[in-house]
Amino acid sequence: MTSLSNISNIVPEVESDGLGEIDDLDRQLHYHFENKFVVQPSLTRLLVSFQANKTRPIYRWYKYKEAFSASLVELLCQKYQITQGKILDPFAGSGTALFAASEVGIDADGIELLPIGQQIINTKRLLDVEFTSDDFETLKIWLRSQTWKQFEKRITLPELRITKGAYSQVTKTAIEQYLAACNQENSRVQAVLNFALLCILESVSYTRKDGQYLRWDYRSGRGQGKRPFNKGEILEFDKAIFNKINEIINDLKPSIQQIELFASKRNQGQIYLCEGSCLQIMPQLADASYDVIITSPPYCNRYDYTRTYALELALLGISETKLISLRQEMLSCTVENRPKDLLGINPDWNKALKIADSQNLLQAIFKYLDNQKSQGLLNNNGIPRMVKGYFYEMACVIQECFRVLKPGAFLFMVNDNVRYAGASISVDMILSDFAEQLGFTVENILLLPNDKGNSSQQMGNHGREPLRKCVYVWKKQ
Repeated sequence: MTSLSNISNIVPEVESDGLGEIDDLDRQLHYHFENKFVVQPSLTRLLVSFQANKTRPIYRWYKYKEAFSASLVELLCQKYQITQGKILDPFAGSGTALFAASEVGIDADGIELLPIGQQIINTKRLLDVEFTSDDFETLKIWLRSQTWKQFEKRITLPELRITKGAYSQVTKTAIEQYLAACNQENSRVQAVLNFALLCILESVSYTRKDGQYLRWDYRSGRGQGKRPFNKGEILEFDKAIFNKINEIINDLKPSIQQIELFASKRNQGQIYLCEGSCLQIMPQLADASYDVIITSPPYCNRYDYTRTYALELALLGISETKLISLRQEMLSCTVENRPKDLLGINPDWNKALKIADSQNLLQAIFKYLDNQKSQGLLNNNGIPRMVKGYFYEMACVIQECFRVLKPGAFLFMVNDNVRYAGASISVDMILSDFAEQLGFTVENILLLPNDKGNSSQQMGNHGREPLRKCVYVWKKQ
């Protein structure tokens, strides 16, 4: 008869066996790619994140935390001698790759699903090619007179369930007066003023973006845990919007002064944005039509952008129903994502899906996470489904990237490795293995000099283990 103590030992043994198999397969794959890993001292955390954009005119307007920097795009273009042609970013975000490439004369196409990213890109394009000197003067009048203060009319601030109570009543009233005042201007000025408002919503609210959700300050009156959260200074609306409009004006001055020369100075590349999911849009793109891809997909880290950007999405008029739809259309990166019918989207992806099916390390990870789920050891039962969805969808994206690139073209991808239930998941090597089997040559996996730590929860349960943050460099031969 099996004793209770013997039963209690089964779980750690099963976990240990599962992790041991993952470690063995990971070492084998590392041996295969060992000479591809290159520590790149110039790749700092500032460069591969939004941080380097914070002091850079135009790029600094909206704090899109998931973005990489314009400096990274410039570094890659210089290092790999990319000076002409057309780039694609299938996860365009706030458009950093598009605008940085355009500045050096390269045409750029982007695909972006989230309306907040679309709004940022479209507003910057408007300012670059459509804004007039009269429009610029109107912005300056708004700054001098603080026009919104003169308005008694108000336009009701759109809200979602998860954004109710995000602002003090004083701030909410000021925003509603501001929206009413914006409506008196032409469509171009309206777009820029509304964009300025999007840029400051978090700073005047009780919330802070925190990866998987919005974190609420104790002053909001919402329920608090054991440790009430204090986000620090919550800016007054008038101060915040004044500073943002002023920043936009100051950053625009050099180009506005040359407004009449726009036609002659269009040595910049043209920017085109496709609004929607890259899984739906990429199959419609022509074969061998791009000279380079520079992108950073969502990481496999449970971040839910429909929640973290809820204030902005609400202001843009996204309904509860549309929010749920956006969450499911995203690349699977959150525990609420349901499986997508990938072959229904594109039957040609059978090749990519078979490659994922045969990737031994990946299948061992799936098996381990499923076992953890069956034993009730995961903090969320959606993790195995999310991880599986992420890799199968990324396999399809990589197949499309190979198809649309010209021979000899590069693909650069910024991504993070992750860890779940003690299992380190080498996203870099698994995706690079997909890429090789789909026809790419893995030129390098560029490493940041300092690895990042895993989450505090993972460290508490499984110990600290550094995780690689990389830029993949693949080439279509």
